[in-house]
Amino acid sequence: MLKKYFRLSLIAAALAVSCTNHENKQLQEAGFDNNSIVSRAGRFSLEKTDSCILLTITDPWQGAKDIKQVYYLVNRNENLFEAADRNSVIYVPVEKMICMSTTHVAMVSALGHSYAIVGVSGVGYMFNGTAHDVGYEAGMNNELILSLSPDLIMMYGIGSESAGYLSKVQELGIKVMFNADYLENDPLAKAEWIKLFGALFCEEEKADSIFRTICTSYDQIKSYVEQNTAEKPDVLLGLPFRDTWFISPGDSYAARFIADAGGNYLWHDTKSSVSMPYSIEDVFIRSLKADFWINTGSAGSKMEIISLDPRLEKIPPFQNGNLYNNNKRVSPAGVNDYWESGILQPNLILRDIAAILHPDLFPGHELYYYRKLE
Repeated sequence: MLKKYFRLSLIAAALAVSCTNHENKQLQEAGFDNNSIVSRAGRFSLEKTDSCILLTITDPWQGAKDIKQVYYLVNRNENLFEAADRNSVIYVPVEKMICMSTTHVAMVSALGHSYAIVGVSGVGYMFNGTAHDVGYEAGMNNELILSLSPDLIMMYGIGSESAGYLSKVQELGIKVMFNADYLENDPLAKAEWIKLFGALFCEEEKADSIFRTICTSYDQIKSYVEQNTAEKPDVLLGLPFRDTWFISPGDSYAARFIADAGGNYLWHDTKSSVSMPYSIEDVFIRSLKADFWINTGSAGSKMEIISLDPRLEKIPPFQNGNLYNNNKRVSPAGVNDYWESGILQPNLILRDIAAILHPDLFPGHELYYYRKLE
């Protein structure tokens, strides 16, 4: 339910592009390098050749298995690259792009190419910038998309059942690429997707520099906490929706933040590729040992939490004031920047959570994404 702060286009299809024998031979002749420059992310790889950059995106939507999408990023100012599937060739630097997720917007902007974003899905959910709203899913404005003439549409996929939306876009003759950053469970793995955008805009060095800076800061904070803490407070996440509490599994993105910040997530021993539904009663019983409660979804105050279920007032963090939400940076229109810039600033998110769980280690720290609920 945290995704309600912003609208993402939920589009996916089985777009599997394989290398032909001719293409494999061409890559070998071009000096194919098996060593990917991607170090943390598990869903994509970038491999340089003399004639192109080979981009492979793996299992780009929930439930996908053994699906690989292969793209050839070819410099538009150099000799052409031959491929059996013309849709697999992307000429770079990309000059015009449509982004179907706010996380894509953040990465393009970080590289200094926000001007290239000609359309987005849900303009009202952008924290920074403006662009044409191209709609989402069945409501995509194909006429507007065609008039914008983008070099590429960066899609966000969640299931192959949405193949119809993709086929309509491809019928317009527009190239589509799926982005699986949301499926990475490690905050630094998510952030490394900036390298994909670096390759698309021929800003590889800048993207690598940004990522290395993020990693250095994140790892320093993590090590500092590990070296200076003996106990880990118990942490509760989320908020119920109607009669169900969708719990983030212990191997999730949110759980990793808690662990790296020196906390003990109450469901740290669980594993799942999707949020796990629990009854409010089950969560309530386990939450009675919680020291902190963070990421309270749409709730912006204690009263809003009580309005959902009066029993939630009995949870210890509610009583002792250790109740925080990641909605400090919200625009007047209600757009939460946590979901936009946060993907590229996991070090700031980690520092916030660590300062909440271990305030003695961060005296005077002013929270950036988080705020205490009153």
